[in-house]
Amino acid sequence: MTVRRVALLTAGGYAPCLSSAVGGLIERYTQVAPDVEIIAYTHGYQGLLRGEYLRVTDEVRAKAGLLHTYGGSPIGNSRVKLTNTKDLVKRGLVPDGVDPLEFAANRLTEDGVDVLHTIGGDDTNTTAADLAAHLQKNGHPLTVVGLPKTIDNDIVPIRQSLGATTAAQVGAQFASNIIAEHNSGSRMLIVHEVMGRNCGWLTAATARDYRRWLDGREWLPEFGLDRRAWDVHGVYVPEAELDIDAEATRLRAVMDDLGCVNLFISEGAGVPEIVAQMEAAGEEVPRDAFGHVRLNEINPGAWFAKQFAEKLGAEKVNVQKSGYYARSAPANEEDLALIASMTTLAVDKALAGEPGVIGHDEERGDELRAIEFERIAGHKAFDVTQDWFGAMLADIGQPAPVPLS
Repeated sequence: MTVRRVALLTAGGYAPCLSSAVGGLIERYTQVAPDVEIIAYTHGYQGLLRGEYLRVTDEVRAKAGLLHTYGGSPIGNSRVKLTNTKDLVKRGLVPDGVDPLEFAANRLTEDGVDVLHTIGGDDTNTTAADLAAHLQKNGHPLTVVGLPKTIDNDIVPIRQSLGATTAAQVGAQFASNIIAEHNSGSRMLIVHEVMGRNCGWLTAATARDYRRWLDGREWLPEFGLDRRAWDVHGVYVPEAELDIDAEATRLRAVMDDLGCVNLFISEGAGVPEIVAQMEAAGEEVPRDAFGHVRLNEINPGAWFAKQFAEKLGAEKVNVQKSGYYARSAPANEEDLALIASMTTLAVDKALAGEPGVIGHDEERGDELRAIEFERIAGHKAFDVTQDWFGAMLADIGQPAPVPLS
């Protein structure tokens, strides 16, 4: 297949890789196929449906390296699910009575797109695969090559998604300032809520990176600089059981000893309990176009603080969320290297007409390859039985994690 026009889009929530991944794709095409025209749909599938895009001009090609130094996405994101017809019609993105997949496919055909690069999570990439299948069936070949983006690091069967290591590192930097607040009052409870709807990897990795930062500091406990007071005292993720009363008893002793308690929680931890409480009270549970609970509106961090504050005898409570700060950061050196390897292979596969999602395939010896779309899935659970996680919890005095059944 001859490739004349390539389209890019970024979709879903932000991650510290989007800008750099766009830049990497542009640089690789400029290097190996400079005559290929590149467009970028604005705001993900929303721009595709509306036919709104930016052209990658010669000036953009010459300065594409700038994109590696920025967070966010220069071409914009949105949460648009092509199979949620009711939502798309309501938002005016497709006419009533029209199949959104067919509408999007027709747009790609009209725009003369031969290759579509999607940078997103499992929903983004599997939707693109559905589009490709629809186009193929109707005689318009389209090669879709996706890149795995999610700070949750929860795409099956991909070992490491783009942006996740940066989000953990930046979340740890955020925590270093927030936990400095532990002495702003006596008997202080600090709850650091980390993004992670269904997967606790980011919360665990953020706590690990934060504690590595603690390891590199010099302390002066004789004058109030006590590492124990700056440490993490509890880490709670969606995949592990949580006995709030037992933890409250343990943490009460920490509060009595140090005058503070610092908790790291995944935003998805405790959500089933919160939803159950809301539904029992007859309250409407807010959800997005994908059916996901709107976590910002139900506020898991505040819920955890409420559960623990009285039990710990906290006199002051501070709940802070690092999510937006972490997910919009520029990619760190580790992610930049991963992005470079993945964008290089993504372009090579696209030019060869080989579709898939680029990633290190955990089921194929961690080989970096174009993984078949039908094998891509979301919500890969964080393995709480991993040695490093258990060792970290043991070091902070938290009981060994018990996986949810």
